[in-house]
Amino acid sequence: MAEYKDTFWVSADWPAPAWIRAGTTTHGSGFSLPPYTGLNLAQHVGDKVETVERNRALLQRQLQLPSSPLWLQQVHGNRVINSEEWSADATADACYTSQRKIVCAVLSADCLPLLLCDKEGSQIAAVHLGWRGLCAGILDEVIARFVTGQSNILAWIGPHIRAENYEVGADVRQACLQAYPGTDHAFSYSADGLWLASLDALVRNQLVNRGISMIYACDKCTYDDQIDFYSYRRQKITGRMASLIWMESKGN
Repeated sequence: MAEYKDTFWVSADWPAPAWIRAGTTTHGSGFSLPPYTGLNLAQHVGDKVETVERNRALLQRQLQLPSSPLWLQQVHGNRVINSEEWSADATADACYTSQRKIVCAVLSADCLPLLLCDKEGSQIAAVHLGWRGLCAGILDEVIARFVTGQSNILAWIGPHIRAENYEVGADVRQACLQAYPGTDHAFSYSADGLWLASLDALVRNQLVNRGISMIYACDKCTYDDQIDFYSYRRQKITGRMASLIWMESKGN
């Protein structure tokens, strides 16, 4: 499946079964006004609730979603919920399902969105990954939900802030190295006396260490690409993109 971008959507470029739909939204042509300009899909950033609801309804129509996405209250933790456990106030940073026509979703504006499915196209998950959630072990929690061999899982890394724009302090680097020894390569010293951190390298390291080698990625940087993506580092008050994954009926 080739990567496809239009005014609101970048589709995952990975060899998932045809009935798996996955990707990340862009600024798009939504209803939000500055500083949330465009297709802001988050209700917790200060945008008007009714505007966000209009954006969500527009997204559902444009992508012809089979159901409303299972929006999460994300807290940079390690909780994963199964779709059957979901409620409107569900606090979690990942969602898993083995049911068709259920849309798993995570919001981001620099953090790394990770979408997972098995080669058979019968299980999917969406994961919100910042350094805190990664150190808390959310990858182990979500991978444990898949009732398949880990070598059977495909991963797609969505748009996020790239290392050259992601400065962190020594405390963040130390927390990551303590949680995952041997990941020094994910950090380089910056001219400002801080560290440049690669979320991509950290996540890839942990996926490979857990037997997942089929890893694909969008090379877009949310900080650099002001046209398509929101970035919290670039503009503190801003909107959020959504990374979505769902299973259509096989006949579709």
